[in-house]
Amino acid sequence: MVFRVHLRSALITGLLAAAALAVAAWSLTVGHFPLTVGDVLRVLAGGGTLIEYDVVVSDRLPRVLTGLCAGAAFAISGAVLQRIATNPLVSPEIIGINSGASLGALAVSVWFGGTGLLLVGGALAGSLLAMVLIVLVATKNGLDGYRLVLVGIGVTAMLSSGISFILTRANIYQAHTAAMWLTGSLANRNWMHVGFAAAAVAVVVPPLIVFARSLALLELGDELANSLAGQRGPHRTGLIVLASAAAALATAAAGPIAFVALVAPQIARRLLAERGSALAPAAAAGALLVVCADRAARRLFPAELPVGVVTAILGAPVLVYLLARATRIGHAG
Repeated sequence: MVFRVHLRSALITGLLAAAALAVAAWSLTVGHFPLTVGDVLRVLAGGGTLIEYDVVVSDRLPRVLTGLCAGAAFAISGAVLQRIATNPLVSPEIIGINSGASLGALAVSVWFGGTGLLLVGGALAGSLLAMVLIVLVATKNGLDGYRLVLVGIGVTAMLSSGISFILTRANIYQAHTAAMWLTGSLANRNWMHVGFAAAAVAVVVPPLIVFARSLALLELGDELANSLAGQRGPHRTGLIVLASAAAALATAAAGPIAFVALVAPQIARRLLAERGSALAPAAAAGALLVVCADRAARRLFPAELPVGVVTAILGAPVLVYLLARATRIGHAG
């Protein structure tokens, strides 16, 4: 197999990843128990006091790693879906995949008291349900980006009503916990959550390397892609499944953090001036966006906010801009 490396893409990915790691390292030193970089390095090397170890390894490091991996997974998922549909408005939360994962995880948590692997299983089952509905309806006569958005909005509304129903049947403590999780939060993350978020990236990246050429062809549309390389339908379905799995695992680890999957790919494509593959830069941008939003959520407000609140504040104007841009292009056409 032959792989081409875009120099600009590699450079931008490296810069974004370095910035994300820098913010992550800073996050390990800042908090109610301040530490220096030397203290953190000493703890990570196996030294330090018991209190320092508990603060760094048990509290801050799982939170930071979950944010990095979940941000990258959400961004990769959004980048894949946007490239398949050739529509910048497509992302897991817009078309219902995140809502499906949330519904499944919430049902397992509230009705069965499930945690850990059961929670992940519920999230995967819910996202699979959403994905099947979307694929069956939106791709019946070929994939159209705007039809995918419209179908996704309908699926999201249906699944959101299910989430509301479950919340009305939960007790006050379950409802409070669920509300925090549904907003998207990195609070109280542990190494189990790190494993889920890391699995989201590990599951998606190797197959994407294999499917990279198909992803580029699918951007040309079904007819042209099929004429150039045969039937691309199974590859498209496989890519949608991969994107759904990444979003579901990230959602199980950190909750449905809003707008990361929508915004990060757009940041990457604009930094690349729309040229070349934007998957790796999008992943780095998603990781940077989540860790920056988490720092802002912890330090810029009187009380700590869920990270999803900050990403929603940042992402909502981007969504409005993309809608306005799409409307202008439509009128111009």
